[in-house]
Order: sequence, then C-alpha cells, then structure tokens
Amino acid sequence: MRQSKLISKKHKEKPAEAQLISHIYLLRGGYMRPVSNGIYSLLPPAVRIQSKIENIIREEMNKIDGQEVKMPVVLPRELWDESGRWDSVQNELLRFRDRSNHDMLLAMTHEEAVTALARTEVLSYKDYPFMLYQIQTKFRDEARSRGGLIRVREFTMKDAYSFHTSEADLDNYYERCATAYHTIFRRCGVPEVVSIQSDSGMMGGKIAHEYQLLTESGEDKVIVCDACHTYANSEVATCSFKAEPEDILPLEEVETPNTKTIEDLEKFLNIPAQKMAKTVFYTTEKGETFAVVIRGDIEVNECKLAKLIKCLFNFATDDEVRATGAVPGFANVIGLKCKVFVDASVANGYNLVCGANKEGYHFKNFNVSRDIPHATVVDIATVQDGDICPKCGAKLRISRGIEVGNIFKLGTKYTESMHMTYTDENGIEKTPIMGCYGIGVGRLLASVIEAHHDNYGPIWPLSIAPWQVQLNAMGLLTNPDIQKTAEQLYAELEKAGVEVLYDDRGLSAGIQFAEADLMGIPLRLIVAPRAFSEGKIEYKIRGTDESGLIPIADVAAFVKNWIAKEIEKYK
Repeated sequence: MRQSKLISKKHKEKPAEAQLISHIYLLRGGYMRPVSNGIYSLLPPAVRIQSKIENIIREEMNKIDGQEVKMPVVLPRELWDESGRWDSVQNELLRFRDRSNHDMLLAMTHEEAVTALARTEVLSYKDYPFMLYQIQTKFRDEARSRGGLIRVREFTMKDAYSFHTSEADLDNYYERCATAYHTIFRRCGVPEVVSIQSDSGMMGGKIAHEYQLLTESGEDKVIVCDACHTYANSEVATCSFKAEPEDILPLEEVETPNTKTIEDLEKFLNIPAQKMAKTVFYTTEKGETFAVVIRGDIEVNECKLAKLIKCLFNFATDDEVRATGAVPGFANVIGLKCKVFVDASVANGYNLVCGANKEGYHFKNFNVSRDIPHATVVDIATVQDGDICPKCGAKLRISRGIEVGNIFKLGTKYTESMHMTYTDENGIEKTPIMGCYGIGVGRLLASVIEAHHDNYGPIWPLSIAPWQVQLNAMGLLTNPDIQKTAEQLYAELEKAGVEVLYDDRGLSAGIQFAEADLMGIPLRLIVAPRAFSEGKIEYKIRGTDESGLIPIADVAAFVKNWIAKEIEKYK
C-alpha cells in the first residue's frame, strides 16, 4: 500500500475527548473517526487489523467444530417476548417500530435468534452436540460510552452458541472453548488475558467466566490472589472472614446520641467499624421489605444480593423500615417482622456493636449465635483490598481489567422458554442445554494497544498488525537512486507476498517516523543516504532497541526470514 493513497489522516495533538491510551492513538493514528456518541467509522488500518483478528477467531472456532452463520441485527419483538427479555432488559435494548407499526429491536446479543434458528434445523439427538457462531454487528444503547472502542454502543462481536443433550457434554465443550479462547488471545498478541469467575447478568445461567486483560486503564474490578493465581470479578468474588474467638458478653445498651452513621459511631465509642454490625433495609418490586446485616466497614454487594433475592429491589424508605419494627438509623434485626439475611462477616464476629432499635441508643456485644440463632447466613460482601483468600489464606488485591471475552453455561433458559426440543433415542422429547461464548472484536483491538504501546504509538504484534513492514525513504524527491531502490524494494516485497506500507510522499524524516510510530508496524525498513551510499538499508524492530543494516540485495530474504520467525511466536 502506498501511503500517498491511504485514507488515514494522522494528528499530532491529543484529542480533547480521549483519555485512554487506545482511544488517543486510534484517533491520532487515523484508525477511526467518531460519528456519534459511542459510534465510530473504521478507516483502512483498523479494518485490516479487525479482519486479522476475525480470521484468528474463525480458525479457532472452526477447530472446535463451530459452524459459522449470519443472523440479522434487526429482530422482531416476538422472539424476545418468548424469552421474556423484551420486558426484563431495560434501556440498553434499542426498540423501534417499522413502517407497519410492528415492534422491532436492534440485537445486542443473539440468544433468541440462534435458538429460533436451531429449533427449525436440529430435531434429533443424533445431530447433537453442535455449535453455531457468527461475527456480527451489535447495538447496545450504552448509557456511558467511554474510552473509544472499549465501551461503545455499536460494536462487532463474535458470539457462539453450543447445544447439548447433557450437562456433562456442556461441561466438556465449555473447557474446549475456554482453551480456544486462551489460544485466540495469545495469537492476537495479548497472552496476559486471564480467565476469571464472573456473574452471568442478563444472559442467565449458573456458571460464567470473563476474559480480562489486567491493566490499570480497565474499568472492571478484578480480585486477584497472587499466591494461588485465582481471579474473580468483584461482583462474585468471595473472601474469608476469621475473627479471634472471644467470650460472648451480655448485651449492653449504651446511649449514643446523634450517631446515625458508622463514622459517627466510630468517633463516639472509639470502636473501629470492623467491630460493628450495620443493618441495611431494601424493598422488593413486590413490596416486601427485608433486612441485611453486614460488618460496618464492608459494603453490600448488590449483584450477589440480586442473585439471592431473584427480583428487583431498592433501598427501603424510613416508613418501610419502621413497618418492620426497626428504628431508622439505630436498627438491629432482633425480633423484626421481615426476612433477615446475615453476611458471614457478621456471623463470624464476636461482641459487635449494633443498633438498639431505640432512638439515640446502640447495643454492645451483639452475637449472631446467641441473639438471632436461626438467621440465614449468606455471602453478600464486597471484597476489599487486603481481604483473605478463601482458598489459600493469602491476602487478596484489587486490580483493574478490560473484559475482552466471556463464556456462559446458559442451561435451558432459552431453549425451554422458546420451546426448542429434540427427540432422544427413546423417542421422547427433551430440551437441549446451551452454552454461550463471546469476544468483542473492537474492544480486543483497543485492548492490544492498552497492553502494548510506548510514548509514540501502538506496538502491534505481527499477527494482527495492519501491515507487516513499513518502508520509509529519505530524500525520495531529491535522490533518483534512492527513489529507484525504494520502488524496487516495494515491488520485490509485494511480489514475495509481504504486506508493505510504503511511505512514498517524500516528506521529512521527522514526519515520516512520527507517523510510522503511530502505525506501529513491527518491522521498519529505512532507505537513507548514508547507509544507501554503502549499499545497505537500515532496519528497526518497533518497540525494541533492535536495529541494524542489511545489504540491499539481501532485504527480501531478511524480511521473509524475520516474518517466518515472528509467526512462530503466535502459533
């Protein structure tokens, strides 16, 4: 590709709207341009990178028996009514009506569509298991688009769906797909991506894992145990609460005026929040108020709580709290007229401070085992930095991550609600079990930049680089011999099947090199007067200190040999 013909304008200055490194370089480097909030047009360099990522994904999906399909972006309401998600999914789903006033939507995911497709094609157990996948445009009406391609509204995604006749078969395939994912990320140049336990969210299902690129620029919290190398999303992470045993002391009522918050109580009693039990009240969408008790220094993890309650809820009003028999600001759960859940952080504690259900008073020496012996003990705690790993006892730490993929065991959530069945070997109709496997293509592209860049631009791995070689020529317009040699090298490399971006514009060395850094192409060849006078050209490997001189006659052989060695790294 001649750079004089390339539609990809470079910019010197950092765009005002960009904060993440990937967003800055994708705009400065001429990879993409904004169209609307969270919607971008991709320019040729980004299209080439995305195409290579997609081809890697296809190859690995095909290796695990995937069959590629293409499902529409626009879907009718009826499919999502069948699954129940037309009503359960909130504003993220973009709904509209067509010219016949029919309810339609832009698909943000394709579980309904693939189930509707598969139920028409696969009717016998003999055709199981199978997996269908696609690489398709999605639309999620994201409330807080940010970070360029990291969080967008319109995006390209690989989504795959497997169908099985048994849980054991799904388990086996789940592991195959997990292995394929690690291969995909390694081949795309980010072997740093780790698999972490996660919540299934709106997708449904019991087991889910995310693939996170651990980076400080990520917006997801990842709980890490460096000792036993385990990772979990903060929404599902657990920790161990162990307190030194104490003699259980009698309940003692103490006057605590104007101390409605944990902070106030800490100052007044000179007791740390770790020795307190706070009560939080919620009311469900059905109007049922319930209470949760958790240690004073820990926040309720509402994702865990939602899985426990299995319905929507909000904080209770003061009137709703009083209706349970509690006093707002001074509540405890002893004798309340509502359902009570006690977090393990409190259940494992001794002689804690809690409200006395009396204005201006608290209890000392609250103990779950004595004061509410039949309490339901649950895990609803948000894990904090320094908490104890439940597996090995080491300290946990909080890292940041970018989610680049996910896998779910969906079970029969969609096949059952959409009445997909097959006939087993005894002629009995059965409901198949599903798995779901996604990779955000654009987000993966941006994440590679977050993982591999310097102060000048991206450092693309050869496997997905827009071009394999950048050819720069100095004095192109003033030295006919350099021009002739550069043209010959370009033609020779192209003929050898090498992907070359040739800067044929005759610009200064400073401009050429600055723009070459923004392109991030792995191997740079430089035809410059000093080396050229010795019959050589210079080469540089992007992102390293490696450089050297090559005889002009040996350039093609050198390039082909270097590319062959690099390719081996990504197999």
